[in-house]
Amino acid sequence: MHAPPVPHRRSRGKIITAILVVIPLGLLTRADIPLPALIATYGGDTLYATLVYLLAALLRPTRPAWQLALVALTFAFAIEFSQRYQAPWITAVRATLPGRLVLGSGFLWSDLGCYAVGVLLGMVLDRALRRTRQ
Repeated sequence: MHAPPVPHRRSRGKIITAILVVIPLGLLTRADIPLPALIATYGGDTLYATLVYLLAALLRPTRPAWQLALVALTFAFAIEFSQRYQAPWITAVRATLPGRLVLGSGFLWSDLGCYAVGVLLGMVLDRALRRTRQ
């Protein structure tokens, strides 16, 4: 009989470092500074999904990348579809800066594509972090 493979444990330190890079970059796309139109329009949503992937990896460092991707994509899609719900209480939450950054403000089909690209970017970053020496 073969023993089951030992899951690779990600370095939480590397993941936290990546998170600390992704967050300011994402916020920068929402700042009032001139950026290329593609980055200004889609960069924030793409990096949002990358951040969600990295947070999933931080919480579950031994999970396979495909599972983390599924969790991140499901979460990001759920947040996007929740924007179609416009009850007064959640609209008030979205009117705050933290609420707008986490929950968004309006449903856009293009955001779903950004999330897919962002999760893929998270997977690539995850792989790169795992290949670097300790």
